Amino acid sequence: MKNLAIVDLGSNSVRMAITEIQTDGSFREVKRVKEDSRISEGMGREKVLQPLAMDRTIAALKRFKKLYEGLPNLNVKAITTAAVRQAKNQKEFLQRVKQELGLDLQVLTGTKEAYYDYLGVIRSLDLDHCLILDTGGASCEIILVQHKKARNLISIPIGAVNMSEQFHLGGYVKAVDLFKAQMAVNERLNKIPWLRYAEHVPIVLLGGANRTLARMSRNYRHNARGSIHGYHLSARAVFATFRELLSRNLVQRKKISGLEPERADIIVGGMLPLVALLQKTDDGRVVFSESGVREGIIAEYVQQRNKQ
Repeated sequence: MKNLAIVDLGSNSVRMAITEIQTDGSFREVKRVKEDSRISEGMGREKVLQPLAMDRTIAALKRFKKLYEGLPNLNVKAITTAAVRQAKNQKEFLQRVKQELGLDLQVLTGTKEAYYDYLGVIRSLDLDHCLILDTGGASCEIILVQHKKARNLISIPIGAVNMSEQFHLGGYVKAVDLFKAQMAVNERLNKIPWLRYAEHVPIVLLGGANRTLARMSRNYRHNARGSIHGYHLSARAVFATFRELLSRNLVQRKKISGLEPERADIIVGGMLPLVALLQKTDDGRVVFSESGVREGIIAEYVQQRNKQ
């Protein structure tokens, strides 16, 4: 048996999952932890990781290391995504992580991140055709799936944290700021020609902002137990939730059941890509997935082991 620890440093949160992999290729997750370290905070247009955000993130990584470092037959795979990918001081941060933790952080390209999302979704949801949307803190990955194959995929630099900071969506949202933010999202989406092939397919949702939407919906329906994997919502329900968020200021949003208080200042920005895509499609269904990048990495890892 092998122990695979996957450290996933996203733009808003850092996650770690430990998976036991048997010799026959079967596997099971034995531990999963998350901290909202928000490494993308304050990067601004200059795309510079800030000292406090780096310190917070490295402290979280050290706490995670204590959970896996004593495991037998251990393989650690550490990846990072949009914020570090975009950062001008990326090299400085990667060196700090290497020196302080001994971790070699692999900076995923946007394309590779999207591909792992696809692998994670396609092995866990029975859908032949769909559009996958992974909304992170500093980017969105969008994948068009036809006949279970990833036909097109892209990563765009629009996420919950950078949109919320750039367009002042953290507190009570002004109409002019919301309009500017929606224009920016639509401008990006209009440059993706193959989205026209996704007009009649459900949208599969990944990422922290989208998971938060699922939790808010389930709490509202008094159905908060169990996994959100496979949970469905209609476009009408999504729009109703978005309107409710826009009607409240930050203090009021923090009181919404299912919305983590630390995400209340970025949830409006985090929902913008989904709202925009639902306005461009007519299927009207969204499906939530708990399987994404980390599960995609596991699938690839097992496949490569089986080939040896």
